[in-house]
Amino acid sequence: MNRTAQVWLALGWIGYAVLPWHLTGGLLGDLFGDAGSGLGLGLSGRAWWLLPFVLPFALATLAALAPLGRDTMARLLVLAGAVGLVWFVLQGFAIGLNGWTAAWLAELFGAPGPRQGGMGFGAALAALALLMMLSQGLAAMGWCHGDAFVTATIGVVVALIAVFVFFPVLSILASAFRGDAGALSHEAFTQKFLDRSIWGLDCLASQLRCGVAWNTLFLAVLVGFGTTALGLAFALIATRTAFRYKGLLRVLTVLPIITPPFVIGLALILLFGRSGAVSALLTEWFGLPRSRWIYGLPGVLIAQLLAFTPIAFLVLIGVVQGISPSLEEASQTLRAKSWTTFRTISLPLMQPGLANAFLLGFVESMADFGNPLVLGGNFEVLSTKIFFAVVGAAHDQGRAAVLSIILLGFTLAAFWLQYAWLGKRVYTTVTGKGDAGVPPPLPRRVAWLSYAAALPWAAFTLVVYVIIIVGGFVRSMGRDYTPTLEHFLTGFRIETTPQGLYFAGSAWNS
Repeated sequence: MNRTAQVWLALGWIGYAVLPWHLTGGLLGDLFGDAGSGLGLGLSGRAWWLLPFVLPFALATLAALAPLGRDTMARLLVLAGAVGLVWFVLQGFAIGLNGWTAAWLAELFGAPGPRQGGMGFGAALAALALLMMLSQGLAAMGWCHGDAFVTATIGVVVALIAVFVFFPVLSILASAFRGDAGALSHEAFTQKFLDRSIWGLDCLASQLRCGVAWNTLFLAVLVGFGTTALGLAFALIATRTAFRYKGLLRVLTVLPIITPPFVIGLALILLFGRSGAVSALLTEWFGLPRSRWIYGLPGVLIAQLLAFTPIAFLVLIGVVQGISPSLEEASQTLRAKSWTTFRTISLPLMQPGLANAFLLGFVESMADFGNPLVLGGNFEVLSTKIFFAVVGAAHDQGRAAVLSIILLGFTLAAFWLQYAWLGKRVYTTVTGKGDAGVPPPLPRRVAWLSYAAALPWAAFTLVVYVIIIVGGFVRSMGRDYTPTLEHFLTGFRIETTPQGLYFAGSAWNS
């Protein structure tokens, strides 16, 4: 056995026979008490289910001490690691704080059954040692070309993902199938899944609202198309036109990426809310009554377009720049008009970027929480419903899990549709050879359409950020524009006291 496997074997024995198995006795506890080691608890009979761990460590010790061949030693290490990890998982999930964790175990062995606390330093070190010995054995058998470091790294990554990603997610989703009594029941899932508040279509035939799933899906589709169209317009202007202010346009395009969603939502309220600047102007100039139209689908849609268009732009600008000019030049050589070249050559080669941009906009809209929370009003989406199902007065974790499954289903369906649309076709146009061609200018109609879409949106983005700055220096947006520093003093006031400086502003704590 190599030296690395011997070190992990020694550490495994230390974790099993010396360190406390449960997280109750600090770093070092008495060997046979409540905070004893796994071996001590097993031998004393206080935790008999920990005694079988002697087998995998004994097998690994045999591989280390006995004069065995390389293949036999590798198989023993793999067997020891696999058996130890499987038993580690089984006993951990079967025995909990209050006894058996499954009803059938309680019926088979009697209730409440043995109890154990959380995993301590000894258990963690023993599990890690078993994983490393399994990896060393697999490497000795030829996995990853015999590279033990690569094999161990893959093993650690897989273990971390399983423990900190898949296990928590599956635990939450499993609650969707639990009834009020806590027992697994498909009827409980069906009842919550088919709830009218999720799938209802009352908005099509009455003044009632549609289900939250349809609201989320409709919003995500609009955001996906909107961000893709705006991102493509910005990308075409930045790469295929002689626009003089490309640098400023890029800044305005990317700026929302580093802006928290709450800030954009607040800016829209300062512009279009009942006391907003635009609402006040419309009331004074045209006599239009102040309204709450910004709270709902329009407000959330505008905020998400502002927030996610930069992502589509960053995706599409690379795609547009990656199109080989030689293909477009060949089309022009064959006397195709600029519009025909764009429609039959350029646009099809952008197809993967368009699909990726739409998918990102769709998924980001599905996952967005801040904008619907600030601007949603009576327009409910899945992200906010999941949040309030967990932290609200109802505290229905099963309903939150069902809504999460629906949200996950929508995103996976979008990914599958994207894959089905793109298929297995290859869109690479730049190979190892250099391409010195110059991209042709955009067709006039495409250029004007891009300008008509991008420039007003860039101006609107600029207004949003200006209104954020202005709103901090006036008394009340839409009502009193007297310059003041009162808001900054309220939030960040510092007073001098006999004991020293006192941070009296209300914003210091946050």
